[in-house]
Amino acid sequence: MRALLFLVVCGLWLPFVANAQDLRALARLDVAASQIVDVRGGVEVTLALSQAVPWRLLTRDEPRRIILDFQELAWAGVSPEALGASKGVQAVRIGSFRPGWSRMVLELASPLIVDTAGMRIDPSSGGAVITLRLARTNAAGFAQAVAARPPEADLWALPTPVPQTPEADTGDTVVVLDPGHGGIDSGAQRDGLREADLMLTFAREVEEALIRQGGYRVVLTRTSDVFVPLAERVAIARAASADVFLSLHADAITVGEASGATVYTLSDQASDPTSAQLAERKSREDVLLGADVTEKGDQVADILMDLARVEVTPRADALADALVEGLRSTVGRLHKRPRLEAEFAVLKAPDVPSVLLEVGFMSDARDLSDLQKPQWRAQVALGIVQALETWVVGDALRAEHVRQ
Repeated sequence: MRALLFLVVCGLWLPFVANAQDLRALARLDVAASQIVDVRGGVEVTLALSQAVPWRLLTRDEPRRIILDFQELAWAGVSPEALGASKGVQAVRIGSFRPGWSRMVLELASPLIVDTAGMRIDPSSGGAVITLRLARTNAAGFAQAVAARPPEADLWALPTPVPQTPEADTGDTVVVLDPGHGGIDSGAQRDGLREADLMLTFAREVEEALIRQGGYRVVLTRTSDVFVPLAERVAIARAASADVFLSLHADAITVGEASGATVYTLSDQASDPTSAQLAERKSREDVLLGADVTEKGDQVADILMDLARVEVTPRADALADALVEGLRSTVGRLHKRPRLEAEFAVLKAPDVPSVLLEVGFMSDARDLSDLQKPQWRAQVALGIVQALETWVVGDALRAEHVRQ
């Protein structure tokens, strides 16, 4: 019960703190005064904030983790490693999560439950210190703690739909570009660069190239550094009545070597171990960082989606083939096997031809260098435009053939 008391406190201190400090300014973490350390019987987490903010605590399983949400805490310049080392917490993730919300995820090495949690506020400065005490427990005790907290989907109110005037059907091809990762999910990181940032920049460049070409309406699944769950990215494509869904990535692999652009289509059988590893890692990260997977699929709906994919799969394959040829003509150097398959969750729209493009691999020095060059990215964007031009014509011919 003690662990839940802070939820009540959060609603009481706001008017008081407002007199001391402007809550509209972002709170910041004082790394020097913060730490995550092992203590007798568990782990202690201390977070020193420049000002008090509303916050909450979640316990989640598979994988075991403690989640802290803040409204809103700036993580700029903060490295999780600077918070210290703990045997009980094997990894820490920090970053923006949803507009107006920041998130910290403590991935647990063993079952730990929240024993005490609270915030102390300095009345003179408005600064605050959050302290958590995590106590050791067994698997059954951890499962009980998880069951006592509501599913994540119940904690986020859906945004109020903005009334929109339906766009006139101009005949343009609707392309949804999906910059991989974002927010708390930084993706691959090398030399101070984040995959999430590189792909957002590149998505905007592809968008501009398609608009200049004409005949395309482009939608981005994210336009800023925010976390968007994989299922929500698929939903965005379907809501936009997309003709094409293109997910953009630049991963890093930890085993073996990989370089050059690679185009993936959906399959429950991966082309190779590396492809399987990439797909599994993306799904795991999505769950770890906050995607809700509590809803079970409807069997009838699953069958209908499988039937829809029978028609969409060859169209996605043709799109992937066109991308390989388009990129080969403008960039030249591709992955040794540029056409691969894996079970990427983001490609599961049943009625939208969807592909995932690894623009390059940040784990490869040459690819990483190329990804930072505007001229090289422009050539990749041109290859994508050429591929879509080819695919649109071919897809229309295929549709005409089916009607006959």
